Amino acid sequence: MSDRIIGYVIGEATPTEASFISVEPPRLGEYVVLEYNGKSVLGMVQALISGSVSLSSDIHDPQVVERIRRLERGRDIYVKGIVGILGDVEELKIPRTPPPPGVEIRRADSETLKRVFGGRSETSLRIGTLVSHEDVPVCVDVNRMVSRHLAILAVTGAGKSNTVAVIADGIVKMGGTVVIFDMHSEYVDSDIGGGRVNPISPVLDPYSLSVGELMTLMNIRPEYHAQERAFREVYGRVVERIKKGEDPVLFLELLREELENSDKKEKDIILNKVDGFEEKYSKVIKPGMGDIIGKLRLGYANVVDLGQVDEDCADVVVSHTLRRLLEERKKFVIEKGASGFRHPVLTVVEEAHILAPNSEDTLSSYWISRVAREGRKFGVGLCLVSQRPKALSINALSQVNNMIILKLVEPSDQRHVQAASEALSNELLDQLSSLNTGEAVVLGMMVKVPAIVKIDKYRGKLVGADIDVVAHWKGGEAVEEKRKEIDGLLDMG
Repeated sequence: MSDRIIGYVIGEATPTEASFISVEPPRLGEYVVLEYNGKSVLGMVQALISGSVSLSSDIHDPQVVERIRRLERGRDIYVKGIVGILGDVEELKIPRTPPPPGVEIRRADSETLKRVFGGRSETSLRIGTLVSHEDVPVCVDVNRMVSRHLAILAVTGAGKSNTVAVIADGIVKMGGTVVIFDMHSEYVDSDIGGGRVNPISPVLDPYSLSVGELMTLMNIRPEYHAQERAFREVYGRVVERIKKGEDPVLFLELLREELENSDKKEKDIILNKVDGFEEKYSKVIKPGMGDIIGKLRLGYANVVDLGQVDEDCADVVVSHTLRRLLEERKKFVIEKGASGFRHPVLTVVEEAHILAPNSEDTLSSYWISRVAREGRKFGVGLCLVSQRPKALSINALSQVNNMIILKLVEPSDQRHVQAASEALSNELLDQLSSLNTGEAVVLGMMVKVPAIVKIDKYRGKLVGADIDVVAHWKGGEAVEEKRKEIDGLLDMG
């Protein structure tokens, strides 16, 4: 604990909050220590206000202000504030009694803060340093991050991709497995984990799709009872033929063949829907590709490159992969390792507001919610990444117990996030618009107490920065001049 007294508790206090008057003004978000009832208690400065007894808001003449300033020379200016009490330094338990008036408030020193925020076990992952103390590392508990899920939220350019890279890099270097649904091809050519990146093309084998997925993608809706019954019969016959030796690559051809031979009057409608399915999802549906789970590598950052497909196709790939991962992890746990996907895995869903929007149901939103509810028991973690939190499903967001919130300016975004998280207090909410690039409010079960953190800069290769437009134009001009020079030489010849 620092020896420097920066203020004293005044007025009424509660076990979780106390007002103070400052001797030496602290900074907003700064950590302080209060000594009472035989314990050292950690707090955070959550609000500050300054004023002057002489220069009150009742003055309307600037000349009066100038005269008072000359006389007082700033001696009657005061700073008051509010400290949020986080718990005793040793165990971070909230004291049963409030701090009495007159208790000294001191700045927390680095050694105290390192005990609170530093990593102490092999499950700790460093993500940055305290904004108020650059020499104090901040670590998160990976077990609690994966099992209780995470949301990374911020405006564009505030540092979301860097944060994802720092976390994925750390997990892979710990031997963990990550699956990133890469909507903008930012991570495909990265060297996360020292180069342990496994790029995956977003291509699905139609035979690996469930009958429910096929009917959804073919628009055979639940209320079309006759179509559903006819399709299920035909699908069952095709599966039997493949089990008896037919080539799975011919799945769609076999489906057509069985439909054409069917005596159901709905067969022509369903045949048209099969054609429409192949046309609409031609970029992500290819027979013979096998199960996407078989393409994942343990101990790698598996990057599903969705940069070249539209949102509908991305929705199909993400929902199918989440479903299969959850199924395989369940199988592994229930069958005690006899089969299934062996590693717990963190799935990172970029542009989560597109795949799980607040305004409509998508294929992905259903499986994101399922993973959020069931993933904890089976080792499938979820990381939702979004620059438009207000458009992200409140149902999905409210099931995430950890958040890294970088700069958020829009009040409606801030309110949406606060509605989904009990841990985001009004005081922390007020910090969000004033954060600099790369700074974040980190809260949830993965940290002992909320922290304002400068996220580490990912030092590896990452595509994601804004394009240098002028440099590209100049490069284009040079190529054009060279082409004209060559054309001129050819004309002379």
